[in-house]
Amino acid sequence: MKKFFTLLTAGLLSLSMVSFSKTSVVKADDSTPVVTLGSSLTSSQRQGTIDTLTSSLNGASYKTITVTGSDLVKYLNPSGSNFTSNSGVWSSAMIQKTSSGSGINVKILDYNGNNNITTITANQYKNAALTAGITDANIYVTSATEIDGSGALAGIYAAYAQTGNSLNQSQVNAAQNELNTLSGITQENKNKDGYSDAQLNNAVAGAKAEMAKYGSNISNSQITNIVNNQIQKNNLTNVITNNQKKQIINLLIQIKNSGALSSSGFKEQAQKLSSQIQNGAKNIFNKLNSQETKNWIQQVIDAVVNFFKGLFGGEIILG
Repeated sequence: MKKFFTLLTAGLLSLSMVSFSKTSVVKADDSTPVVTLGSSLTSSQRQGTIDTLTSSLNGASYKTITVTGSDLVKYLNPSGSNFTSNSGVWSSAMIQKTSSGSGINVKILDYNGNNNITTITANQYKNAALTAGITDANIYVTSATEIDGSGALAGIYAAYAQTGNSLNQSQVNAAQNELNTLSGITQENKNKDGYSDAQLNNAVAGAKAEMAKYGSNISNSQITNIVNNQIQKNNLTNVITNNQKKQIINLLIQIKNSGALSSSGFKEQAQKLSSQIQNGAKNIFNKLNSQETKNWIQQVIDAVVNFFKGLFGGEIILG
């Protein structure tokens, strides 16, 4: 666990505190990408990580920072981790601010042909980044060694903060909990018919957008109703267990209490995220929408049949 937390956490974490000279401090309006590198990487792994993360830049400039165990202590321990200054850091990431309204985009990159992020998905990173308060950014994640990637987000929001955007620690804590909760539910439902990580993350993103309509005064019972509706909408009613549903509800209550809903852009970013998830898994959501349409048509037919049954007091046979 420590190893995975190190990776991305380190990477982006380095952004917020690391060893920058005064002339290289990132300004709030600076869109120069920032690459975070774990202090435990060997020299060859460090260069390989840089090459992997910056391949899309086509030679454009970027900044680098080194993340250490002390950075993990500062950013992750408040959310329940137990790192020390001697903890290793392998995970790495690159973050780049983008234009307003572009949303949060995450891509997990192979390292030497292998996806070494073994557990956390891109959609899970997106949802957690939204909760942490990150907006409009491209985020790239990779690892030179196999790691579950749970700590990656910590580095991401630390890096984002270094670009001049302050993040609320309560939201950061909620984001870390979200990463653990959603990845755990996906692992529990792995290979189960009717389940996909995209459906779960779309349900959570949709719930956030609905919650934002009410604002920070939304009640816990309203959150419960929203979760039930989103689970049904994403065809997960017979897949998600009651315990997993309770975890999602508790998570969203924590997100509400963190102050995330007070952000004017939270709803827009959540809606954007939901659209991204659906566009990225069209085969799944086209099927779900088709089924939803069939269910609606059947409901209309049932209503018509019941109407005439009541009207004529007899059985109506269609066919």
